[in-house]
Amino acid sequence: MKGGVPADFSDFARSRWPWLVRFAYGITGDRGLAEDLAQTALANAYASWSRVSGADDPDAYLRRIVLNAHRGGFRKRRVSEQLSQRPPDVSVADPAGQRGERAVIVAALRALPPRQREVLVLRFWADLTEAQVAAALGCTVGTVKSQAARALAKLRSSAELADWGTR
Repeated sequence: MKGGVPADFSDFARSRWPWLVRFAYGITGDRGLAEDLAQTALANAYASWSRVSGADDPDAYLRRIVLNAHRGGFRKRRVSEQLSQRPPDVSVADPAGQRGERAVIVAALRALPPRQREVLVLRFWADLTEAQVAAALGCTVGTVKSQAARALAKLRSSAELADWGTR
């Protein structure tokens, strides 16, 4: 794309950034990794902008890119952290950490197998239908239903969530 970033992509990226980070955070449970996944999704969307902008549901493209990046070698390619003698200059507060209930839910989600966590995040956090979740994950609606049922059963018996309703 010559001449810089198209204005419609800039608007699209700005409007989707918070949602993408929340979505990726639900899958990973890690704020930094979530931001990396969101950035990867937007970079890939930019590279294929003509297809993404012409799609019926551009958000479906973004969801798929995030899921593929998370499942693929994304974590393996990630630059390892280097310890230093002094702390970083500025730290950014994690908004999920500001709410104890959300932290408890994310901890319980992180205890689930990746596929079950993806199903729950897409189904209930991103508020997609079972058919949309199946399309995003490349599986059948029956698989979505069974994975959701197993995940919800595990959450019901989760030690992290045992006293959650009494708070």
